[in-house]
Amino acid sequence: MSRPLCLLFDCDGTLVDSEPLLADEMATSLTAIGLPFTPEDYIGEFRGARFRNIVAELQKRHGRIDATSLKETEAGMRARLAERLVHELTRLPGVLEALTLLSDYPRAVVSNGPEAKIRSCLASTGLSDYFGDHLFSAYTANCWKPDPGLYLHAANSMGFKARDCLVIDDSIVGVQSALAAGIPVIHLNRFPDVETTPQGAIMISNMHQLPTVISRLSHQEALAL
Repeated sequence: MSRPLCLLFDCDGTLVDSEPLLADEMATSLTAIGLPFTPEDYIGEFRGARFRNIVAELQKRHGRIDATSLKETEAGMRARLAERLVHELTRLPGVLEALTLLSDYPRAVVSNGPEAKIRSCLASTGLSDYFGDHLFSAYTANCWKPDPGLYLHAANSMGFKARDCLVIDDSIVGVQSALAAGIPVIHLNRFPDVETTPQGAIMISNMHQLPTVISRLSHQEALAL
């Protein structure tokens, strides 16, 4: 693994603890229209997946839902979630310290979520200034993880080759996206008892560990020169 020159961070579950709020709103909304879903289903099976893909899988299991009803349900869910993100969202432990220690590195946020949601999450947790406008949304790029295109788009837009970037992502779909793109990746695995880090990724269990791991990677590269 080469010395990282640019850091590409996932947002939900990596920088901010938004996934419990998302899982709760999703469960309430989908169950109400006949697609039984629990917060545990999101955390255990669908974490990081695109909402449309989750709905498609649930319809395979429970039957099709009218498209208009789905559209209205998603709009209502996102509106309620946006309100909760403003008032209830918190940073994950160690994130602020890690970003401060890694301030010399160019960095960006690369998320499957809409750009408005990314901005809201960063603003409500005091992280906006760490990333500026270096925000890459799957909805803008029209490419969702685990497709490698989103991370490749972000790396290129930041002016770096894939091998000179480092992805930090908590979801399996995000790690798969980085690996497929040929980008070194650190898997923030906060659930090591139930989740296996894919081969080829480096595992950490909390963000406090990130600066040390990146320092080690840089040191190994320097020794190899």
